[in-house]
Amino acid sequence: MYLDYINGRKKEIDVLAAVKLNHQDKILHIHTEAQSTHEADFPEGMFLYFSYLYAKHRKPIQPIAVLSYNREKEEPTQFRIDTPTQDVLQFNFLQLHLIKKNWRAYIQSDNPAAAALLSQMGYEVHERVQVKLEFLRMITRMKINPAQMEFLYGYFETYLKLNKGEEAQMMEQMENLPEEEKDMVLQLPNSYFERGKEEGIEEGIEKGIEKGKQEIVLKLIKKGMSISEVAEITEYSEVEIKKLAGKQGKEE
Repeated sequence: MYLDYINGRKKEIDVLAAVKLNHQDKILHIHTEAQSTHEADFPEGMFLYFSYLYAKHRKPIQPIAVLSYNREKEEPTQFRIDTPTQDVLQFNFLQLHLIKKNWRAYIQSDNPAAAALLSQMGYEVHERVQVKLEFLRMITRMKINPAQMEFLYGYFETYLKLNKGEEAQMMEQMENLPEEEKDMVLQLPNSYFERGKEEGIEEGIEKGIEKGKQEIVLKLIKKGMSISEVAEITEYSEVEIKKLAGKQGKEE
């Protein structure tokens, strides 16, 4: 975090990693900044982050922008300061535009970050189910602890959460997996499957409560109360009560 003295605001740097170059003693700092929406002054912001980090650490810095939004126009990877007499500054940074990456090119990777970022890569609407299934297959191959797995799953679902129809499709597609792999996916902790069970239990409870309310309405009518009186003491409208009474009469 650093303080913007001009605007008087604190700004947080997303990721800063210190790494050793291959077969060298030199340290390289890698600054990664994630951006979910287009901002015209983003290149200037990258330069300001770079300036602060270099002033503090005095080490070589590789800045990288990770973009997760969809925009046809190419985004700049440079910030310049010019005067009428001189090119004062040319600051360059690398750019990773996730939406322009083909998700299928990364499904054989054993990199946890690649698995989570599948949810932000370029895929068609009809591929959503397959993307989720491949994500689950990827994290079963990785030797990561439950906390890391939960984090990856939560990150993935932030950007790609299947609806009930898509979840059903995924279950069907899972039947085509090799038996051993299918069992491993189904055993994932904190996964869709456990959450699906919880949602099913909650849905069953809600249905049971609703059925109990309807039975009370029918008992009140049998005791001779009018539809308007029943409507006054329950949350049902007169139209709904008439439908319930009519349905009960047909069943009898």
